Amino acid sequence: MKRRTILKAAGAAALVVPTAQAQAWPNRPITMYVPFAAGGPSDMFGRILARGLSPELGQQVVVENKGGMGGVVGVAATAKAAPDGYTIGMNATGPTAIAPFMVPNMPFEDKDLVPLTPIALVQMIVAVSSRLPVSSVPELVAYAKANPGKVNYGSSGPGGISHLAAELFKSAAGIDIVHVPYRGAAPAVQDLLAGQVQLVVLDVSVLLPHIRSGAIKPLAATSKTRSALLPDVPTTAEVGLPTVLSDNWYGLTTPAAVPKPVLDRIHAATVAVLGTKEAAEPMLAQGAVIRPMTPAEFADFIRQEREKWGPVVKASGAKMD
Repeated sequence: MKRRTILKAAGAAALVVPTAQAQAWPNRPITMYVPFAAGGPSDMFGRILARGLSPELGQQVVVENKGGMGGVVGVAATAKAAPDGYTIGMNATGPTAIAPFMVPNMPFEDKDLVPLTPIALVQMIVAVSSRLPVSSVPELVAYAKANPGKVNYGSSGPGGISHLAAELFKSAAGIDIVHVPYRGAAPAVQDLLAGQVQLVVLDVSVLLPHIRSGAIKPLAATSKTRSALLPDVPTTAEVGLPTVLSDNWYGLTTPAAVPKPVLDRIHAATVAVLGTKEAAEPMLAQGAVIRPMTPAEFADFIRQEREKWGPVVKASGAKMD
C-alpha cells in the first residue's frame, strides 16, 4: 500500500512539473525569427506583432531576421529551436507552401512545427511598366502572344510567391514570358521602373507608391476581391482568369512539442493583438487582410495552399538549391 501511494505521488508530481512551468511562462524575453531580410513585408508584420505581444505577454519579444533560401532557413531555425515557448517564428507562403515542392532535402518537416494562426493575408497585383503599350490584362495577353519570349517578368527570387504567382498567370493566360529573378522585391521594382523588365506580380504594398505616381500600371488583383487600396483595379476573375489566385500570407509558428498551455497563451495573445487598433491600422494600410484562425484551421489552410501550388511548381519546372 505504501509503495503504491509513493508511485501515485510520483506520477502526480510528474504531471505538475510541466503545468507549473507553463504557468511560470514567460519569465524571460522571447525571440521571434523572421525568415526574410529587414524591411520586407514579413519583417514589417512581424515587428508590428512583436510590439503588441510584448505588453500582452509581459516579456519583450525580440525580432531576429534569419533570411535565406526564400525563407526556408528562418522557418527551419524555428523548427529546430527548443520547444519551451521562448522561440516563435513568422512563416509565409513561399517557405511553407511552395518550397517543399522545390527543395530536394527540406531542413524541416510538418511534424517539426505548430502553425498557430495567419497574421496577414496580402493581395498581389499584376502590374506592368508604364512604358509597355498595354492598359488591361486582355491587352497584355494579346501583346505577349504577338511578342512571344519578349516580355520579361521580375520576381523577388526563384521559388518565392512572386515567381510562382507569375507562372500561374503565364499558364492560365497561355503566354510565353521570361522569368528574371532578383534578390528581393525592391530591385525587381527598380528594374520595372527602368524598363528592364515589363511585368511583375507583387504585394500591393510594394507597388502602391509607384502606382500612385503613375510609373507603374496595375492591371489586376490576383484575389477573389478587389483591393481596398486600389478599388478601381479589377480582379483576375473579372478579366477572365478566375484560377489566377495568389494571395500572399504571413503567419506565426512555434516548434513542435511546446506545452499546450503555452501554445494556447501565445495564440490568444496573438489574436488579441491583431484585434487592436495599434496593430490593425498599419497592417491594413499595407493592404493586409487580418483573418485569425485556430491552429487546426491554419494547418488545413496550409494543406490547401500546397494542393494549389504543387502543380504550379511542377508545371514551371522551378527548382531551388
